[in-house]
Amino acid sequence: MRVWPGRPAPLGATVDAEAVNIAVFAGSAVDRVQVCFEADGEASVVVDLPERSGGVWHGAFPDIVAGTRYGFRVHGARRNAGDLWNPAKLLLDPYAKAIDGTVRHGDALADNELDSAWSVPRSVVLHDEFDWGEDRPPSVPWEDTLIYEAHVRGLTIAHPDLPPRRRGTYLGVASPPVVDHLRALGVTAVELLPVHQFVTEPRLAAIGLDNYWGYNSIGYFAPHNRYCTEPGNGRVAVGEFKTMVRALHRAGIEVILDVVYNHTAEGDGTGPILSFRGFDNAAYYRLDANDPSTYIDYTGCGNSLNMRHPNVLQLIMDSLRYWVTEMHVDGFRFDLAAALARELHDVNRLSAFFDLIQQDPVVSGVKLIAEPWDLGEGGYQVGNFPPLWSEWNARYRDTVRDFWRGTGGTLADLGLRLCGSSDLYDIEGRKPHASINFVTAHDGFTLGDLVTYEHKRNEANGESNRDGSDDNRSWNCGVEGPSDDPDVIELRARQRRNLYATLLLSQGVPMVLAGDEIGHTQRGMNNAYAQDNEISWLNWSDVDEEMLAFCRSLNAFRAMHPSLRRRRFLLGRPTGASVRDDVAWFHADGSLMSPEQWVDHHARVVGYVLDGSAIHEVGPRGEAIVDDHLFVAVNGGDRPVSFLLPDGHWSHEWVPWVDTAAGVVAPGEQTVVAGSSVLVTQRSLRVLVAQR
Repeated sequence: MRVWPGRPAPLGATVDAEAVNIAVFAGSAVDRVQVCFEADGEASVVVDLPERSGGVWHGAFPDIVAGTRYGFRVHGARRNAGDLWNPAKLLLDPYAKAIDGTVRHGDALADNELDSAWSVPRSVVLHDEFDWGEDRPPSVPWEDTLIYEAHVRGLTIAHPDLPPRRRGTYLGVASPPVVDHLRALGVTAVELLPVHQFVTEPRLAAIGLDNYWGYNSIGYFAPHNRYCTEPGNGRVAVGEFKTMVRALHRAGIEVILDVVYNHTAEGDGTGPILSFRGFDNAAYYRLDANDPSTYIDYTGCGNSLNMRHPNVLQLIMDSLRYWVTEMHVDGFRFDLAAALARELHDVNRLSAFFDLIQQDPVVSGVKLIAEPWDLGEGGYQVGNFPPLWSEWNARYRDTVRDFWRGTGGTLADLGLRLCGSSDLYDIEGRKPHASINFVTAHDGFTLGDLVTYEHKRNEANGESNRDGSDDNRSWNCGVEGPSDDPDVIELRARQRRNLYATLLLSQGVPMVLAGDEIGHTQRGMNNAYAQDNEISWLNWSDVDEEMLAFCRSLNAFRAMHPSLRRRRFLLGRPTGASVRDDVAWFHADGSLMSPEQWVDHHARVVGYVLDGSAIHEVGPRGEAIVDDHLFVAVNGGDRPVSFLLPDGHWSHEWVPWVDTAAGVVAPGEQTVVAGSSVLVTQRSLRVLVAQR
């Protein structure tokens, strides 16, 4: 086989008119890097990369074509226990754009003399020939965004209206029944659980389980090859992923990827040698300075990527740019993002990672969401990320759950969360969209289970129910588990509507969990990471039609009212063209809330008005933004409460619109006169609308 010197950049396998250029970063003590090319699944040619530029080995191969499968073997002198160069191990290209096959766990993946070729997947030379047509990103403004967190397989695997071959795939997500559901729901962005090529952990494989969620990445450029119509075929996965993105864009829906750059599937010192550790263990991972055989673990997954090393930072940035420019995605949610900011031990807001994101003309222009914590000391960083970022707001989740389950002393905090959590984000020019509000997510109870269980049911994971959080902040409405009591059933339905309505009425960006709108249950499991079965799959044959209709209508109600989608924080004083406060808070008797009432441990009731003429921002062409006035009455207590409507200072008549007790989101036939009362059922909320 002919081999030319090639180029050290770009990294990975690159097809041009004359040859396939291959470049890979390896450690300073490496003295030989071999490429193993395959034809028809058999190892046929092993060639040394002829050139080394700095830490990058490279060569060009005029006899190789797109579709060729390959891997690497690395030879080097071991200087300490942190060096793991071992030519018996066939390694994945860290920059592989497509990956064929899957990992077969066994002794050959350990650091020994056994050849691992049978046990590892293969990198594939990829030539991009996809026709994007007129694809354009929807570019939905943050304030108009409604995020739908979903799993490619779980969303589609049990959908009866999909062809069997498309179920559980990228093409399933792109299919009309799924796209139509998303559009009818009012979704503007789908946030997909990890789709980077990932691996099931040896412990799960040994007991017959799979890593279902996918937070165990091994290929940061390759879409997971199981989610395509030819499972295991990396090239098919690439094309079908792009087809999915194109279809969602045509429907006006953005694609956000949940990405896992904090650790890899190679695990701790007992984990498999698959890629990174075989090229340069000490460069890619945080190792203990006193014992380099030990990994520093801020993630709970065995290792932490070394964010202090320039080649690791380059890998992450190259990956992010690739998914934006070549795969056309619209944003990223960074798993355990605090780990990415640890340059030494402490989380550092001025870390190199944030600097690189900020200055990058591609990545800085898409939606960036942080999970603002990790498992290390000082890792809880809600509210502390730089201005470019939005954050999963766990404070919001906890407060809303606590209020509706009846925890005392939560009213004041609820007021802050309804207003966009300005106490956390109104700094350094951040806006309400810095708060990604959520009540449920993939990690935890579903919305239905949140009102049905107070204790987790995770025995199926094989860890004796020790896994998963014990801090669920749930309330079972008086009965643990399923009930046939009509009163319990009605209360649970009302509580689900309360939680969902609070989410959609809050300033900030709402994120809803796929399946909550149709009544999905995981039967009390709050950590379904290993459940690739009916526990996690959405059951489209048993849809809660009333809940679905409520969610659709409430999402449309939010889209109708810019008062609920403000770009700036509420001030509690006159703004814009109004002489009234942009938000005013009332006790049920119509009096303004006092400081003492806010902090009353037993306070469970509050009303507030959002003034539609007091929106202190303008439209894209400088035009004024105006809305109807909204009055929201919240009753978290266990008795009905009559709310006295505000006087004619805002309006003389109010139209009832939302009632979580009745499950109604529609204009009432009769208006309510200002200064009169409206009854709000126990544990419910109502919204009334008045014209300006």
